[in-house]
Amino acid sequence: MSNVVSVQWLKDNLEDKNLIILDATIPKITSKSEATEFEAIPNALFFDIKMKFSNICAPFPNTIPSQVQFQESAQELGVNSNTKIVIYDALGIYSSPRAFWLFKTFGFKNVFVLNGGLPEWKKQGFKTVAAYNKVASKGNFRAIYQPNKNVFIESISKILDDKSFTIVDARATARFNCEVPEPRSGLRSGTIPNSISLPYQKVLENGLLKSKHQLKNLFLELTKNKKLVFSCGSGITASILYLAAAEIGYVHTSIYDGSWTEYGTLIK
Repeated sequence: MSNVVSVQWLKDNLEDKNLIILDATIPKITSKSEATEFEAIPNALFFDIKMKFSNICAPFPNTIPSQVQFQESAQELGVNSNTKIVIYDALGIYSSPRAFWLFKTFGFKNVFVLNGGLPEWKKQGFKTVAAYNKVASKGNFRAIYQPNKNVFIESISKILDDKSFTIVDARATARFNCEVPEPRSGLRSGTIPNSISLPYQKVLENGLLKSKHQLKNLFLELTKNKKLVFSCGSGITASILYLAAAEIGYVHTSIYDGSWTEYGTLIK
């Protein structure tokens, strides 16, 4: 079963009363995007990663929220236990996988990423709207935290000594090789020891997730079927690799939530 749906599938199912469409767009930290006119897919609601679905009191960006916070914020979007969720973002496949991972981490299974996101929707000539939808009623979703999908810095040293794990870094090659400065001011360049590089762009093609055949070849070549821990700058693009791995059946996968921002700050 696929973890992504096509824009044609979404268009055909827009009127499904059990379907919730979430826009999980965040700005891309590595580029300065010009302001554009707001557009959303019809019936979409805003999944606010930065303010509603992150711990805003944490010292590092995009830190995973508590179980209670996630549950309450998801319920505010009308999410029920039997809801089907499709998540997209305005950059294609960028921040939507982060929302996908969060739902999986808090025990929600019936969630999918829109392949190609808003750019692909518009490319196919489908209608957009100028405002988000309104939530009909509060949902009844109950979150159940899945600790195996998340890794904290306290576990990294043990993972580094465990040959059954591979840490996979989703940052661009130049950042991984310390050839360019980190985009966050004051953050040193570097890599987690013994991690390997798999820039998230390599699992995408023309804004879409690559085919399962392509992904299998890419992952088998680099990871040798080990348990995978994905890292990046702050947990966003690591989630793209998490989605790609899930698409080809990897189950022993997790995200180092603090990623290089935390590791590079705390470990000298």
